[in-house]
Amino acid sequence: MIASEKKLIESIRRLASRSRNRAVVQGIGDDCAVVRLSPGHELLVTTDFSIEDVHFRRKWHPARSVGHRCLARGLSDIAAMGGEPLACFLSLGLPAKLPQRWADEFLEGLVRLAKRHGVQLAGGDISAAPKITTDIVLTGQVPTGKAVLRSGARPGDLIYVTGELGASTAALNQLFAGRRLQASPSSRHFFPDPRLEIGSWLRRRGLAAAMIDLSDGLSIDLGHICEESRVSALIDSRQLPIARNATLQLALHGGEDYELLFTAPRSAKIPASIHGVKVTHIGSITRKDYRSAIKILDDNGKQRTLRPLGWQHFRT
Repeated sequence: MIASEKKLIESIRRLASRSRNRAVVQGIGDDCAVVRLSPGHELLVTTDFSIEDVHFRRKWHPARSVGHRCLARGLSDIAAMGGEPLACFLSLGLPAKLPQRWADEFLEGLVRLAKRHGVQLAGGDISAAPKITTDIVLTGQVPTGKAVLRSGARPGDLIYVTGELGASTAALNQLFAGRRLQASPSSRHFFPDPRLEIGSWLRRRGLAAAMIDLSDGLSIDLGHICEESRVSALIDSRQLPIARNATLQLALHGGEDYELLFTAPRSAKIPASIHGVKVTHIGSITRKDYRSAIKILDDNGKQRTLRPLGWQHFRT
């Protein structure tokens, strides 16, 4: 069973001391954390839920993976803005009969990823809950006026994606089929790697016009760029970097790959890899077509409308 609230907070505070960020003036122990921004920077804030039986299942996902994924979601959002993460805040709802070991390993997975990226766990809240419920708030910073937004794409820009697509949903489909999977540290499903270095590199060089992380699937997330930029897009199915064991459909509509999708002017020199991660040109931005936001070229070079079929809450 879960230890008392006081003991759990003491455990969290002890684990949080492993990850430090000089921007955090005061962390756990007061009513509020105090975070200092670097001169000439703006604050980035993002928040994400992770709820048992919605975002993960205890019988499939080890506690360390759940903790890692909880923080990775927010880190990926910071990466998509070209930002630098600073501090995170964790609200944690736990069933009273949950084994203490599960909570300890969850926090271990979260703090290990936080330490790798220099993020400090600087506060949060704890409550009893019928199911495991976590809410992560992540703060970061970006030079004033330099955040890479979804609204910067223009007709004629080229569309790029990092890494490979479909790996996370391919693993999830295997779990739904009853197969037990090893939670390998290299698995994009169990331990996704937020592309912080790539997002920052693109922002520093002024290469990315618009950017988003692939959390809900290419067909939905590219649609967000099209909506915010008031443009349409054409992608080539033959160019998509499909992960091993995945399919074209999973690459188009599978979520939780946490790769970066970005657009850049044709004149921009985008390398074939950034920080050791492959970068692939998959299409182009076109003028706004009110009949369809995204079109796709099939194997025969014929165009068809790509409908958004990725992850959406409350879909019936």
